[in-house]
Amino acid sequence: MTTAESYAEFAAREAHGVSPAYERLSLAVSRDDEVLGLLGTLPPAKRQPNLLFGVVRLLGGPVEDPAAFHDYTVANWPAIETEMRTRATQTNEAGRCAVLLPLLAALPQPLALLEVGASAGLCLYPDRYAYRYGDHLVGSGEPVLECAATGVAPPAGVPEVVWRAGLDLNPLDVTDPADVAWLDALIWPEHAHRRARLRAAAAVAAAEPPLLVRGDLVDDLPALAARAPAGATLVVFHTSVMYQVPAPRREAFAEVVRRLPGHWIANEAPGVMPCDGLPRPPGEALHNVLALDGTPLAWTRGHGQAIVWFG
Repeated sequence: MTTAESYAEFAAREAHGVSPAYERLSLAVSRDDEVLGLLGTLPPAKRQPNLLFGVVRLLGGPVEDPAAFHDYTVANWPAIETEMRTRATQTNEAGRCAVLLPLLAALPQPLALLEVGASAGLCLYPDRYAYRYGDHLVGSGEPVLECAATGVAPPAGVPEVVWRAGLDLNPLDVTDPADVAWLDALIWPEHAHRRARLRAAAAVAAAEPPLLVRGDLVDDLPALAARAPAGATLVVFHTSVMYQVPAPRREAFAEVVRRLPGHWIANEAPGVMPCDGLPRPPGEALHNVLALDGTPLAWTRGHGQAIVWFG
C-alpha cells in the first residue's frame, strides 16, 4: 500500500464517523504531493497518519484545517521530521480495558498482568476503573469506561490484580509532563472525553506506578514474566501494538509467549496476528480481533468503545 493509499484508508476506515477533523486531514494528505514527498523521506513505519498528526499537534500546529496543516507542515518540516523519527505512536487508551475485561474477569484469579507495548501502563489497571456496558455498571471509581457489548454478558465484577508490569521500547512516565503531553497529542482533536479519561487514568497510575521495563518484546519478555509472583495467573496481553512490529518479530513473539505459563490475550487488527476463519466484521470501520491463547473470540473497536462477540 502506498503512503497516499494508507492515508485514504485511514480516513475511510478509522477516522470516518469518529474524527471529522482527521478524516478531512487524511484525505487531504492522500492527495497532497508535497506532503507525501516529505513523508517519503521517512522509513515506511514512520509515515503513518497518527504519528504525523500527533507530532504536529505536539508542536502546536493546526490539524482542523487541511490548508493550514499543509502550510505548517511544509514550513516546519525539519522539526516535524526530527520528532517523527524519534517518536512512535504510543496511544495509551485506558478505554481498551473495557474489551479486555470479559476475558480478564473469567480467568483464574488473582492475576499477574504483563502488557507488551505498555506505553505509560494505563491499561494495567483494569481493576481500578469502572465500566458501563449499556445499563450495566461494573466496578467503581474513575474513569468510567463506556463500551457497547454485543453477544457477551458483562462481567459480574473486576479482576483481582496482584502484580502489574509493562514492557516497552520507550516506556512513558505519567508523572513526567512531557510524556503526558505526548499522550495527549495522540488523542484525536474532538475527543474531549478521551482527554478527561487520560487525566483520570494517569492519576490512578501515578498513585501506584506500575513496573515498566525498557526492552524488546521477544528478547526481554521471558525474564520479565519470570518476575510474576507464584500463585497468580500470568496474563500477557497487548492491544494495537503489533502493527508496528515487523512480521518475523511478531512470529518470534508468538512462539515465545506460547511457551510461557498462564494466558495470552491479543487485541490487534486482523492480519497482524494469525487468525483463521474470521467472520465478517460488523461494518466497514476498522475492527481489532480479540483473541485468547491464539483463539479469536470477538471484534473490538480501536479505543475500546465496542465489542461484538462471535456468534
